[in-house]
Amino acid sequence: MFPGTFKHLLLMAPDLYDLTLTKLERNIERDRNDIRCLARTIPFDLNLLRELYEIELRPYLGNALREDSTLQLWIEAIEEDRASSPT
Repeated sequence: MFPGTFKHLLLMAPDLYDLTLTKLERNIERDRNDIRCLARTIPFDLNLLRELYEIELRPYLGNALREDSTLQLWIEAIEEDRASSPT
């Protein structure tokens, strides 16, 4: 709109993996639906998701075992969606 006006403005947005991991602890139905929709729309690497979780999020969780289970359930749901959807 105004070239050169916003020289110091830097816009940043979370990538798909970061967005997914931000929803993990809350784990309400809306979050689960969001992640399944994202996984259908923008297929992502579930192994990379698991790796990023282990490295970037798990060390900082209060109840890591619960979140381990949540992540596993989400991954299984995504895999089921992928197996049942026509390619």
